[in-house]
Amino acid sequence: MNPVFYDPKISYEENYKNGPPLFNANIKPLKRKKYTTYKLFGFDVNLPFGIPAGPLLNSQFMKEAFNFGFDVNHYKTQRSIIFPCNSFPNVLYVDIDGNLTIKKTKKPLIGKKSTKKSKIQFSITNSFGIPSMGPEIWQEDMKKALSYQKSGQLLIASVVGTIKNGYTEEDYYNDFAHTAMLAKETGVKVIEINLSCPNVANEGVICYTPSAVESICKKTKEKVGNIPILAKLGYFTKDQQDLLEDVVKKISPFVHGIVAINTIPAPIVDNNGLQALPGPNRLISGVCGASIKWAGIDMVRRLNLLKERFNYSYEIIGVGGMMSPVDFTDYIKAGANAVQSATGAMWNPLLAYQIEEKIYL
Repeated sequence: MNPVFYDPKISYEENYKNGPPLFNANIKPLKRKKYTTYKLFGFDVNLPFGIPAGPLLNSQFMKEAFNFGFDVNHYKTQRSIIFPCNSFPNVLYVDIDGNLTIKKTKKPLIGKKSTKKSKIQFSITNSFGIPSMGPEIWQEDMKKALSYQKSGQLLIASVVGTIKNGYTEEDYYNDFAHTAMLAKETGVKVIEINLSCPNVANEGVICYTPSAVESICKKTKEKVGNIPILAKLGYFTKDQQDLLEDVVKKISPFVHGIVAINTIPAPIVDNNGLQALPGPNRLISGVCGASIKWAGIDMVRRLNLLKERFNYSYEIIGVGGMMSPVDFTDYIKAGANAVQSATGAMWNPLLAYQIEEKIYL
């Protein structure tokens, strides 16, 4: 079972340079069907489905995602400075029976180089640390990626703030807004604020701090003006429902959409019980794939209920465990306006076509 949108057997830097492995996989885009156009954040999209922030490292990856019918795609989360990737390896398979419940994350999971699970049943852990080539490179490349966007397709820029030496909290929050402005300068029409990545220990998962997310979203809105802003959130447990309601209340005046979820963090070890991913602060790593679908669906349902209860206007992109056309349908039924797949799409470039077949037979 070989992935075709990212090769975990080589480094992030090599993937960035080489482009998606499907270049060498003898897989070609298929002819697309004619179908109804959907509205998302005020824009027409052919199919409300695509790839979230993560797998699409640069314009080479974005081009192929659009070519293969993924219509709503995030250019990988970028920073205002050059930032290195975590040490190789960055992706390992994690075999999990059933759902990766919060209870299961209390015990170490074993990371492996292979799996016998099918393309719609497997899970992985990924730990990159949000690397960035710096705006001197990614701004020009993002402009190039935009040139590959066809009618009915949408490129979304994802950004994150970076803690630098001497920074105060206020400086850190301002850096989110500054990086969003750098993205706006490329001509993108929608910007995501990534508040949920679990792989950067010194920055933490900020989406669980209401005052911080409110400040970041407000500053970003003031900086970029009328361009739609999305907030990327992690999973909130049922015990965190009040916290989720507070976060959503605070960001709703500033955002057009909420993207949920990212991954579910868990300790990842090797067969000897030792930390599987090398380097400091990497015992805990985000898990994605089939085993976290339950959490993504749960968050979409709860976000949709909050939207209806308080008359919020945000739209929802559902992410997590989206491996098959059935999963797409489940997310839409739960209240998602659009759905995205990272792990599923990385191993199955024909996933968008398969969804179209099911919807438009």
